[in-house]
Order: sequence, then structure tokens, then C-alpha cells
Amino acid sequence: MTDERIPIAGPSITQKEVDYVTEAVRNAWYSNANIYNQRFEKAFAEYLGVKYAMTLPSCTSGLHLSLMALNVGVGDEVIVPDLTWIATSAPISYVGATPIFADVDEKTWCISAESLERCITSRTKAVIPVDLYGGIPDMDAIRRVTTKHKVAVIEDAAEGIGTVYKERKAGTFGDTAGFSFHGSKILTTGEGGMLVTNDERIYNRCQFLGDHGRSQRGKMFWNTEVGYKYKMSSLQAALGLAQLERITELVAKKREIFEWYSSELRELSGVTLNHEPPGTKNAYWMVTVIVDTKFHLQKEEIMASMSQKGIDCRPFFYPLSSIPAYEKSPQAEVARKENIHSYRISPYGLNLPCSLRITREQVRRVCGALKSTLKP
Repeated sequence: MTDERIPIAGPSITQKEVDYVTEAVRNAWYSNANIYNQRFEKAFAEYLGVKYAMTLPSCTSGLHLSLMALNVGVGDEVIVPDLTWIATSAPISYVGATPIFADVDEKTWCISAESLERCITSRTKAVIPVDLYGGIPDMDAIRRVTTKHKVAVIEDAAEGIGTVYKERKAGTFGDTAGFSFHGSKILTTGEGGMLVTNDERIYNRCQFLGDHGRSQRGKMFWNTEVGYKYKMSSLQAALGLAQLERITELVAKKREIFEWYSSELRELSGVTLNHEPPGTKNAYWMVTVIVDTKFHLQKEEIMASMSQKGIDCRPFFYPLSSIPAYEKSPQAEVARKENIHSYRISPYGLNLPCSLRITREQVRRVCGALKSTLKP
């Protein structure tokens, strides 16, 4: 139907996924209880080229474990980009540290190395750069700053699977990295995540904290610290393994969808799509547009118009320093004055439908609706 509502995002599920999950339902019990988790972790580590991978219930839990393994706590500061989802910053509050909001690059929409350096103080313990919407920051510049100031890097690659920076995959630039497998992501387990690292000490510490703080040696159920229940089920791991075996296909599809949008909107003046700097490969998790102020329309107005036309969109993330969870903090007050790009971009940005099942004809319909909405 041409008037069927077009959803914002969704996965590609084939018989392979059904078969793997069915096999897990039948056999991933007793002595085989962890077989799919182990296979998924091994395959994911090999895909990225890292030593260790740990299945988790979310990317958020991976960031939380990373902060704890790096001994971040009360009195410490952790820098995050102002333009991201609260899942990036919330784990900082979990450990009692303070989030500091840095501005973003005006083209990539990812954390700016210049703003990062301005935010560093004697209390800065870590930075969490975000691979926003499938883009990636200038990681060479980020690493120069963090190396100079001896600041740990926890890469939030929740949205970055399949993204490449100078022949290295997203998720390989930090002391640790976290990935999300939410139902909207390129690779999904419904809900779920993965923590990756090359540091054996960090990996062992995260394994320990994610399993209720119990040692793998000595007495059973003997907890030496209060930890967390951060586990992924075997059914989710089976789904993730099947998806990972299709990752090249899935990323290629996302890039094809972006090219459809790029082709349809190329002649529309005043609309900017996701940037792909030289030397990078953007996985385009979310096709995103920033509209010029000349249209006199902000994202909420555009989304309302698109919704009336049967098209679901998402708002570009609001600056963390603007949302009620943080707006009263001194750090947010500073960010609202200094983060020029974050506050210029966010009001005029939205994500367009880009599910892995979207068709070329549906993309044409979305673009037609956007053009009519922006028409003076």
C-alpha cells in the first residue's frame, strides 16, 4: 500500500536468524548453556580485531562496567559530547562522577577535539566519544589530546558498528568500547550489547563486576564485592551471531539507503545530510538531515508534518545540557554558553526512516513529504 505508515527503523531478519535462535531454544542448556554467548563473543572480537568481547544486556552496562574497571568515581570528571543520548552520560552518574559536556564538530556532529581539550581539568579521568548516527569523531585528534593529558578513552560505539576510520573499525580506539544491539540498530539482538577491550585486566574486572562480584575460583556463590547482573541470554546471543555473519550485507544495505536519500535530496538547497570525511566509512545507522534556518521550521514542526503524512521521524538528540536531568547543574550552565555547534545543530535536525526493510519507493515518498513540508 502506498499510504502504509513508514517506520523510523527496524531490523532485517532472515531464516538464518530464525534457525540459530531455534537451535538455541532446543540445545543451549545444561553443559551447552553458554555456547552461543561464547561463539558470539569470539566472532565479534575477530570481526573488530580485538582480544576480548563480553556479551551484555546493553551498551549502557558496558559503559558502566568500563568506568568501574577504570576506577572512575566520586570527585572525578568524565567528558562526553553534548549531542548524544543520555545512555552515554548516565553511567557517569551511576559511579558518582560528574559528566562534563563538550561541544561537537559542526560537520561530523561528533565530539570536537578542541572542545574536549578545553574541558579537561585536573579531575578529568576519562572521555566517552560517541560514534553518532554511524559517524565517527576525528580519532587521531582525540587520541592526541587524551594521550597528552593521560585521560582514558571509553568509546561509545552503540551506533557505530560497521563504521571505519582510517582502516580501523569503530570500537577499537579506546581502552574499552561499548556496542548496542537494540532493535533499531544495524545488528540487533532485540536488546543487548557488547563490551570490547584489548586490556586483560579491564576485561577480567568487567567479567567479575558483571557477574555479581563473585570469583570464578574457590567456593561457589562466594561474593567478594557487590556487583551487577549484566548478562545476555543465549537466545539473544544466537540472534546476534546470525546477524554478525550478515554484517557486511547489513552495512552495505544501510549505505545503499543513504545513497537513495542523497540522490533524492541532492537538489534540495538548505538540507545537509550525514558527513563522511576522507578516510572514513560511515555506516549511516540513522539517515539524518539538518535543515537551514531559512525554512523557519524546527525539528518538532517538521516531524509533526511528516507524521500527518504517515511518516515516522526522530528528533536529533537534544543537548544533554538542555534536558531536565542535567539542566540545573553548573556544568550544564557552562555548556549552554559555550557549545555553539550543539545548540545550532540540534533544533534543526531529525532522523529520517531508514529501516533495513525500507524500499526505494518509500524513500522517494519520504523525500517528497520532506520537500513539501519545507516548501515556502
